[in-house]
Amino acid sequence: MINLDCSTHAVLSVKAYGHGLYEVALERNGLAFTPGDCVALYNGGGQSRPYSIASGSRDADLRFLIREMDGGEVSPWLAGRTSGDTVRISPPFGWFRPGQEIGDAPFAFMATGTGIAPFLSYVATFDRPPSCCLYGVRHESDAAGFDTLDKRCPTHLAVSREATRHRHGRITGLFSALPLDDRHHYYACGRESMVGEATAWLRAQGIPLERIHREVFFHG
Repeated sequence: MINLDCSTHAVLSVKAYGHGLYEVALERNGLAFTPGDCVALYNGGGQSRPYSIASGSRDADLRFLIREMDGGEVSPWLAGRTSGDTVRISPPFGWFRPGQEIGDAPFAFMATGTGIAPFLSYVATFDRPPSCCLYGVRHESDAAGFDTLDKRCPTHLAVSREATRHRHGRITGLFSALPLDDRHHYYACGRESMVGEATAWLRAQGIPLERIHREVFFHG
């Protein structure tokens, strides 16, 4: 059932990155949000899934990075939209606030797949960059926003399913690039396995849990 507080937004574009990853851009229609916020996107039958906003809070459009899932109820429907179609979305919600609410403390980002979305939203909104970003993808063509991130901070890419100029393997092989001190905060977003491994690794280095901020992404 569609939330009565939902708003309707026209599709501007659907951009494919390859291997089932795509970006949907919608008209913003004045929707206010904070980097890290999610919205529920609805298909034509009223089913919904939450997706993190990837655009900046001052951008003219709303962008979402989505992985099309076989048998999914929402992601295949969204992949089939064309310019001028409409999508119903919920009001923004969420508590994940990368790089925010920590004063002047330094911070680092870790993401896999579409978990990079809230970090892209952050760098498009705020001037203060993270100290570094670790980014894990299956294929190099999946690394949406890599160039944008790399211009703002040292961005280390791990590609698990093909050999490229970047590290071949999982993002766990990049953890040693994280700065470790008594002030840094660490933001991890993506698959549950990565978030759990990042948390365990940081805790083993003596980082207290209150400086490790986590959001797990699901698909559908």
